[in-house]
Amino acid sequence: RMAAAPPSYCFVAFPPCSKDGLVVFGKNSARPRDEVQEVVYFAAAEHDPGSKVECTYIEIEQVPRTHAVVLSRPSWLWGAEMGANEHGVCVANEAVVTREPASESEALLGMDLVRLGLERGATAKEALDVIVALLEEHGQGGNYYEDGSSCHTFQSAFLIVDRNEAWILETSGKYWAAEKITEGVKCICNQLSLTTKIDAEHPELRDYVKSQGWWNGDSDFNFSEVFSLADDHLACCSGRESLEKQGGDVSAQAMIDVLRDKDSGVCVDSESFLTTASIVSVLPQDPSFPCIHYFTGTPDPSRSIFKPFIFVDDVKLVPKVQSPSFGNDDPAKKIPRFQEKPDRRHELYKAHEWARSLLENDQDKGQKLMRIMLDLEKQGLEAMEDILSRTEILDPAEVVDLFYDCVDTELKFFK
Repeated sequence: RMAAAPPSYCFVAFPPCSKDGLVVFGKNSARPRDEVQEVVYFAAAEHDPGSKVECTYIEIEQVPRTHAVVLSRPSWLWGAEMGANEHGVCVANEAVVTREPASESEALLGMDLVRLGLERGATAKEALDVIVALLEEHGQGGNYYEDGSSCHTFQSAFLIVDRNEAWILETSGKYWAAEKITEGVKCICNQLSLTTKIDAEHPELRDYVKSQGWWNGDSDFNFSEVFSLADDHLACCSGRESLEKQGGDVSAQAMIDVLRDKDSGVCVDSESFLTTASIVSVLPQDPSFPCIHYFTGTPDPSRSIFKPFIFVDDVKLVPKVQSPSFGNDDPAKKIPRFQEKPDRRHELYKAHEWARSLLENDQDKGQKLMRIMLDLEKQGLEAMEDILSRTEILDPAEVVDLFYDCVDTELKFFK
């Protein structure tokens, strides 16, 4: 049983560490090696009073209006590992292990809370408020993996970012603490990182840990010391140094380079886990510029390309990075769950498998293909830099097919 939490990494860089008044966000999603991640867009929507929304395991009350979101998610579940909304809010989650065992009974997954925060929060702080209110009401729990033979459960940590600030939110059951960040570089990974700087917390947090005998109230309250398992409280992040070395120059490209780095451990490729998808977002602090979100939609960022997405009305959907839908016949929806595993590979994932075997078996051809792909990525990055350096307002028609076209071009290269 994979008791260890998958070693995902999330980053945010603020000016003065990042370039030109940009906030730069990134995440590598480490998950079971064979799991497929899809990239999906949901338009903003109005909902009837009293309507419900079916999350991965439970149904909850819907809100009157949900924001448009773009998500990278394991394709068997409702929520997301990471994503963004039309208001320039980005959320990523981490599975963490605390001294409190995570619940096996089905409730909200950390990944459901990522999507709910994005659909319901127009700022980072609003998304945080949404997540903690839902935790209080419904709790977190249920299997993190599509695995019928055993239940893998975790607590959750979140990195929640907008154009102005970021919040690190760490939870154990319904209890939580959060720290606000407005400058420098921050990394969170699959262990607790909050110490004594706590800017918001569950109103009963301190009473609860006293009642458990985990803190006597005399020393400074240190969240990760109180909640971590004894041996688990390590310095997390190897990728942070690489970003700090950039000086004031953290850009989309710098974040992509950090996510591709296997030597540092940020790009996970181990026996149990693989980086199954990645995201980088660039959020200009000046709200007259659009936010740009780059998704791979394929495993291993060192062999994938980051493709840009910008929110505009009527953005073109991209079925080639969406997994097939099995409706109510999906083994993830039937009880007992996960009795079989359907083939969830989307078209880009399949093309990517072919490319991966080429990279492994024919080095010359593989390297040539990789060069072409990186060149394609570079063109996308440069075109986006151009959009962010213009004085005139972006014409939505110019980017309505942006992500669609990038995926399409990538597929053509593979063919």
